Formats: sequence, structure tokens, C-alpha cells
Amino acid sequence: MRIIGGELKGRQIQPGKNFKARPTTDFARENLFNILANRVDFEELSVLDLFAGTGSISYEFASRGCKSVTSVELDAVHMGFINRSIQQLNLEKCIRTVRYDVLKFIPRCTEKYDLIFADPPYQLPHLSEIPDLILKHELLSKEGFLILEHGKNNQFSDHPALFEQRIYGSVHFSFFKNPAGENVSI
Repeated sequence: MRIIGGELKGRQIQPGKNFKARPTTDFARENLFNILANRVDFEELSVLDLFAGTGSISYEFASRGCKSVTSVELDAVHMGFINRSIQQLNLEKCIRTVRYDVLKFIPRCTEKYDLIFADPPYQLPHLSEIPDLILKHELLSKEGFLILEHGKNNQFSDHPALFEQRIYGSVHFSFFKNPAGENVSI
């Protein structure tokens, strides 16, 4: 696994052979961040990375200079790896980690974020409820948006907050806007 862009571009991070998380593929990450690079000012973003897994998305945002990144992951092995990687990459000032069940974290969170990225296990029973849960608990800033990574078995085309979908191989990204915000275009 490598960091695709920004200050840390090219840095390799190896979670190990027995690591259970499924990181977003380099191809999908590269395409996602190419889209974002033309639409957002990374240095102004506060980011929430849900189901952080290997932390690859958090490192990408931090490498591009985001003002803050919060990574939420329940698995102790994954969180240990993320914390070690943050130290190795000298990202302690940018990335904050929270070891917590995401579905319990969302209702308890009192912060608002400009961008929320969620990459749950594709087989998570409540995956389809994540956009509504985030919107219900108002975790997005006024013009913030959510990017949900999921497989082909989840469809959100009828969701009222959906404004964009992108597909890269088996990786699907669905983009949701804060209904209280302005029109967002990605």
C-alpha cells in the first residue's frame, strides 16, 4: 500500500499478511483524490474517516494538508497499526484516532466535518443505513458531504441526498450532500 499524493506521495505502508482490513485499492483511491483535488481545498477540510481499517484514506488526506483528520476504527489490531503508521509518517498533529464502534460513535459525535469518508465492510448488515445515520445526527458541516465506499450490492440511486456515484472496478463511491447546505458538485 502506498500513499498516492501530497507531501508523502510514494511512501509505502505495509499492514502485514494477516491483516483483516480491505484497503481501498490504489486505483480507486487515486481516482477519488483526482476528483477531490479539482473540487475542494484540502487545507481547509476537517475530515472524518469511518471504518478506518489500514488508515490509508486518513494518510491521503493528511498528506494533502487537511487541517484535521479523525480516524475511527474498532479493531484493536487495526488501530495499533494506524497509530504506529501515524508516528512513522509524523502525522500526530494532523490525525486523531478514536477506537470505537462506528455505529455507536455517530450518534455520540458532537463535531461537524466538511468531508466524511466511510468504508465499512461490504457485508456490514447496516451498511445501507449509514448515510441516513450521519445525516440524522448532523455530522456534516453546512456544505459538507459524505463519501460512502461500498460494493455493487448496495444501491443508493433513490436516496434524496445522493448527488454523485463513481465506480472503479468493484469499488463504488456514493456521494451524499448535507440537505441543509448549498448545491454540491463533484
